[in-house]
Amino acid sequence: MWRELRTREVATTALVLVACAAPAAAQDDSVAQGKRPTVSRAAAPSSNATVNLINLLVKQGTLSEEQAAALIKQADDEAYVARQATRDAAAKADSAEKKATGAADAVSPPGTKRVTYVPEIVRKQLREEIRAEVMDRAHKEGWASPGLYPEWAQRIKFYGDIRARYEGDFFPPGNGPLQNFNATNTGSPFLEDNANAVNPYFPPTYNTSQDRNRFRFRARLGADVNLFDGFTAGLRIATGESSSPVSLNQTFGGNGGNFSKYALWLDRAFVKYQPTQDFAASVGRFDNPFWSPTDLVWYRDLGFDGLAVQARQEIAEGLTPFFAGGAFPVFNTDLNAGLNTVDLSGPIKSPSRDKWLFGAQGGFAARFDPETILTMAVAYYDFTNAQGKLSSTCLVATASDSCNTDLLRPPFAQKGNTYMRLRDIPTLISPVTTLNYQYYGLASDFRPVVASAQLDFAQFYPIHVVLDAEYVWNTAFNRSAMAAVAVNNFGPTGNGDPGPYNGGNQGWLARLTVGNKQIKHLWDWNAHVGYKYLESDAMVDAFVDSDFGLGGTNLKGYFIGGNVGLGENIWASVRWMSANNIAGLPYAVDIVQLDLNARF
Repeated sequence: MWRELRTREVATTALVLVACAAPAAAQDDSVAQGKRPTVSRAAAPSSNATVNLINLLVKQGTLSEEQAAALIKQADDEAYVARQATRDAAAKADSAEKKATGAADAVSPPGTKRVTYVPEIVRKQLREEIRAEVMDRAHKEGWASPGLYPEWAQRIKFYGDIRARYEGDFFPPGNGPLQNFNATNTGSPFLEDNANAVNPYFPPTYNTSQDRNRFRFRARLGADVNLFDGFTAGLRIATGESSSPVSLNQTFGGNGGNFSKYALWLDRAFVKYQPTQDFAASVGRFDNPFWSPTDLVWYRDLGFDGLAVQARQEIAEGLTPFFAGGAFPVFNTDLNAGLNTVDLSGPIKSPSRDKWLFGAQGGFAARFDPETILTMAVAYYDFTNAQGKLSSTCLVATASDSCNTDLLRPPFAQKGNTYMRLRDIPTLISPVTTLNYQYYGLASDFRPVVASAQLDFAQFYPIHVVLDAEYVWNTAFNRSAMAAVAVNNFGPTGNGDPGPYNGGNQGWLARLTVGNKQIKHLWDWNAHVGYKYLESDAMVDAFVDSDFGLGGTNLKGYFIGGNVGLGENIWASVRWMSANNIAGLPYAVDIVQLDLNARF
């Protein structure tokens, strides 16, 4: 008897659930068959109370049209799931009713009449079980939200930005010629004068006298992928006239002209493991892992190749120490290193000259009150095999011959560092003749110590007053040893001959910024002013700012600029920079940049 009553209760509960849900389902179906509600400040009254309420909030300005559209989309999705749950419940109730009727007829004598009573608690439990089952199935099969991307696609986040720029470069009279060592080191060696040959040509030099006006752009597109259990991956492609690590700018008309297409480069490719917010490990090509409030040492767009770890831990209220460290291959020797076919001992294989950067940084962030934050850090970096070395005696007959320290020349450089000759080429008398085809290496080793600080005042929130400061000291600098081998950065003399070596190993930057910390909305703004002083060999010039003084070290001067929001995620920028050489021949340049920026 209890089994019969239980079967009857289940069947009747299902029937009651169907009867209760049918009107709602009919109403939802009528909405689905017609057009979905849209959002408008002048929307006509709707039979759906939720849509009416949202339209009213839009009209009163409480909600934006984008927010209202998202709420209506969510309501439609939930209604869709509810309709699916109702249909499943009806099917199950019908099946249960047939089974219950069949079971009752089998055990009851003919003419038996039944009166069914279903407790409310049973009906509620059945209703919740069916709803949970349908919702679980909806999310697994991807039809909980019609039109939604598959689960794997929802874990990919795309982002990007575009910048259009006008740049004016203005040179005053009196600048001296600056030798372009990068052009020599990345191309054919330069034939210097010697007893066997006199070179009638000057070495490659930078433009220091002709004003330039350029229109340039930068475009980047990236994707971050959430994998599982703290693992993420990232990719980004970007424009650029070359593989320069510090410039993604592309000059209009600079790629052959005639509206030629432009190249794209792989700018980021990494895997990150971040099990908590306080620890992360990255491998691949990723953003600068070291905290750096200015671009005195590291240019803001620079990517790092290798392995890095970052950690932080709040040890007291408002006090959070942090650490970052890593190992980064700067240059890896080709497996088929060059041959010196003119060496009297016969062909030889050049030794490996891999270059690495090792770095570690420790610091803390201290919140004195809700409106004041001080962040400070000290870092130590070690560049291995960065310094040039004079080769063994090397016989060179043609520009294609190589010597055993050629691989120590920098694969990329801007300007400012002190250079030395890499090849020891003797002067021989015929019939054996050598030509002084030279490559150049860095005269100094680099083990800089960098101190960084930032003080952020937010008493006038959302307006901030931010003070940034950074200092760098190259501890590996040896003035006397460099003066003995240097080929540039000599002071001027009255008769035009090179004076004493006057390069240096220190640098600092100070900047004041007032305004919004980030430019996101219409009329957000900020302005900054600062001074920069960076001696020739304080840092490897390949990795510093590429804009100030047209890039590199051995520069000092002022800069000022500002940003203003023109809408959501679109803003305009203006910047003026005035730079002068510290050591060597006179060089000065004033630069104006006008930017239009957009991000998505």
